[in-house]
Amino acid sequence: MLRTHTCGELRKGDSNKEVTLAGWVHAIRLHGNVTFIDLRDRYGITQCVLSEELKKDGSILKKEYVIQIKGQVYAKPEPNKKLTTGDVEVRVKSFEILNEAEPLPLDLEASNLTEETRLKWRFLDLRREKMQNNLITRFKVLSSVREFYKEHGFIEIETPILAKSTPEGARDYLVPSRVNPGNFYALPQSPQIFKQLCMVAGFDRYFQIVRCFRDEDLRGQRQPEFTQIDVEMSFVEQKDILHLHEILMKKLWKELFNVELKVPFERMTYSDAMESYGSDKPDRRFGLKLSSLNDLLRNTQCGIFKTAIDAGGSVYALNAKGAANLSRKDIDECTEVVKVYKAKGLAWLKMDKELDGPLAKFLSKEEKDALIKKLEVKKDDIVFFVADHKHYVCQTALGALRLHLGNKLNLIDKEKWDFFWVVDFPLVEYDEDEKRHIAVHHPFTSPKHDDIGLMDKHPLKVRAQAHDLVLNGVEIGGGSIRIHHRELQEKMFMLLGISKNEAEKKFCFLL
Repeated sequence: MLRTHTCGELRKGDSNKEVTLAGWVHAIRLHGNVTFIDLRDRYGITQCVLSEELKKDGSILKKEYVIQIKGQVYAKPEPNKKLTTGDVEVRVKSFEILNEAEPLPLDLEASNLTEETRLKWRFLDLRREKMQNNLITRFKVLSSVREFYKEHGFIEIETPILAKSTPEGARDYLVPSRVNPGNFYALPQSPQIFKQLCMVAGFDRYFQIVRCFRDEDLRGQRQPEFTQIDVEMSFVEQKDILHLHEILMKKLWKELFNVELKVPFERMTYSDAMESYGSDKPDRRFGLKLSSLNDLLRNTQCGIFKTAIDAGGSVYALNAKGAANLSRKDIDECTEVVKVYKAKGLAWLKMDKELDGPLAKFLSKEEKDALIKKLEVKKDDIVFFVADHKHYVCQTALGALRLHLGNKLNLIDKEKWDFFWVVDFPLVEYDEDEKRHIAVHHPFTSPKHDDIGLMDKHPLKVRAQAHDLVLNGVEIGGGSIRIHHRELQEKMFMLLGISKNEAEKKFCFLL
């Protein structure tokens, strides 16, 4: 063997052992007649000492050379507490260069590398401690996940990668078939159909760590291919699914961070999330909640507010406490944020001795007093307003502004782990471009039993048995109870504008 131990393995109890190590030269330090070499592999770093006799031979070594050393372990008189092997060093008796290295095009210890540089030299980027720790942590998480599901009676089943196209939330990647010209496979956006077939086949607890593909624009939390933990269960209710995965999160956070999560997690309805935070995955580590002003401004003569309310729309506000010192440039920046979410503009008022700003002269004293009371406005606060004939635009635009201000004003508690469930999503939404209803989650999501009667005449009021797990403003999981009655599934297809023929063609094996 080229090594007897790894570079992260040796401890004080190994003193006086003869060992062989192999790895990369991480650093070289000269102290008088002694040369110190930090030897690195994925397990850690060991300090190796070249004696005066080996100093000349060692002078040819450079950073990132791959070498093998043979020597004896000694306890260090002054341990290095920064290293797991810091209690010992290896006094080298001989070494061999296994591979030389040219000077690297990037500094492995730099923290300001550009993404372009990192991707160009990805094999070197992956040598960095942070990247190695990320991949090692990922492996530990997936190993723990597999063990967890095994303990809870699940079996892991691989499903096909080459599949047929089915309606999901994004576009499919298509792969042409060489043996069937003119025909294509679709790379699955999720194993949705296959895992439902597993339930039909009697595998009541399935899981898979699966690769998924979605042909959509690259964004901060979206990429064309990704890995997800995919789960399906039979003979359960929503509360059973939520409870199981609370236990999983509790287990993982204890193992990874030694943090005891409090379960059960809070449940928040979709309606409450949008009303208070303007997002279906709110970051609750800071305040700045939204407030609807429709009741307060019902009879206002302020033009922009009156127009929105008379059109059946809304006015929402957000009080940024102590932020009245925001500059005109800062406010213009905030305006651009809300415009991305289709708001026509952003109104504001600052509080000094009284509310002041472009809007002030259009509001009555009674309205200003009511605003101060409702929003708890104090000196040096700034209040932002969005008015629109679409309720949803007000919420999402101010929700985005809330996040922008949370970051800009350093309001976010970075030490907090805020887990909670968002439940009671709408079953469908209306697509203005396609002029039809579309599923918010997917066509197999079951409506809440109490809302089934609304599907024919009031579909937008129907709530789904769907749930998302949110952590610190990021959706990290989600799912739903499936429809398991043919008649209800046919009603759902009808609501989505999927004809019987189309449904039979695409989903006959389920129907």
